[in-house]
Amino acid sequence: QVQLVESGGGLVQAGGSLRLSCAASGRILKINSMGWYRQAPGRQRELVATLISGGSPNYADSVKGRFTISRDNAKKTAYLQMNSLKPEDTAVYYCNADIIWSNFYRERDRWGQGTQVTVSS
Repeated sequence: QVQLVESGGGLVQAGGSLRLSCAASGRILKINSMGWYRQAPGRQRELVATLISGGSPNYADSVKGRFTISRDNAKKTAYLQMNSLKPEDTAVYYCNADIIWSNFYRERDRWGQGTQVTVSS
């Protein structure tokens, strides 16, 4: 069974940094894209950053210049380096992946369980 497991969330002061990780496991043939979304209380889930294999990263305007998404294909892991964090970045951060299983089934929206990021002012 394919799983996405996030880690690296926590509590940080404004201006600080955190690095989130998302590790995919299971009988995976290929990961087409991986990305990060977030959901703050009372708000809809929103895109933070995505990275397609062989492509350029895509960022929400609110995080451009502060966040960096990267991938280690060998480890099937995506990272989100978050710098200059602001209180408005507080949310549950979810990893998302577009995966092709070993049986060639494509799952376009596999989600992780989420990791809490809290930025204090």
